[in-house]
Amino acid sequence: MLQYPQIDPVALALGPFKIHWYGLMYVIGFAAAWGLARARRGRVGLSQDAVGDLIFFGALGVVLGGRLGYALFYGFDKLLADPVWIFKVWDGGMSFHGGLLGVLIAMLIFARRHQLTFFQLTDFIAPMVPIGLGAGRLGNFINQELPGRITDVSWGMVYPLYGPEPRHPSQLYQFALEGVALFTILWFASREPRQKGLISGLFLLFYGCFRFITEFFRQPDSQLGFIAFDWLTMGQLLSLPMVLFGLFLMAWSRSQQVAQPPVIGAS
Repeated sequence: MLQYPQIDPVALALGPFKIHWYGLMYVIGFAAAWGLARARRGRVGLSQDAVGDLIFFGALGVVLGGRLGYALFYGFDKLLADPVWIFKVWDGGMSFHGGLLGVLIAMLIFARRHQLTFFQLTDFIAPMVPIGLGAGRLGNFINQELPGRITDVSWGMVYPLYGPEPRHPSQLYQFALEGVALFTILWFASREPRQKGLISGLFLLFYGCFRFITEFFRQPDSQLGFIAFDWLTMGQLLSLPMVLFGLFLMAWSRSQQVAQPPVIGAS
């Protein structure tokens, strides 16, 4: 049995101003995406300024979509009781699936503005996303959020906020699969130009599978519990369409040609 390492959620305090590790994880994710996008921008013909716009659009999609998705998927009753609650982001509550929808909408707008096809752009950004996902799961671990289910495995961890029973360190499982493994798969798959839609399909397929698996070790959201069959969680339900659409995209990509990068300017 392991003991939680008691990490202070506040990384730096300057008087009343506090910088939390969870917030830093967002910064790390966006900074890494910015660096990788600059390094690979020639693949889609983006200028350096356009890369900055891309990250800005992506950040808006993550934050707005993630908060709205959480309100709709996990806190709808609370939203109905207090509509103002959705703006209380300091109370916590972000949804990956909502953030994904937000990013897709943002990328659709960005692609149109920069004369790119939608899947050309999503194929470009997909390998960058797992870094932010992995960083976010480390933030969950530091905050003792989204704990695992009670277990008797030797690596079970006792979280001070959840009693003396050891639990699966499910945040670390998700870090390993949604972060490290997914990044490795997409990075190596995208080393060479591929048919349009393939990398996006791989992202959806593997994230959906990894999330479905790790949900078996993660404590269901207290406000929802199991939503069907005494085992299906909301995270699993929302991941199933990702798997199916990922498979569809991968099959569809076989009929597509390898896209040639457009020239949109240089700076």
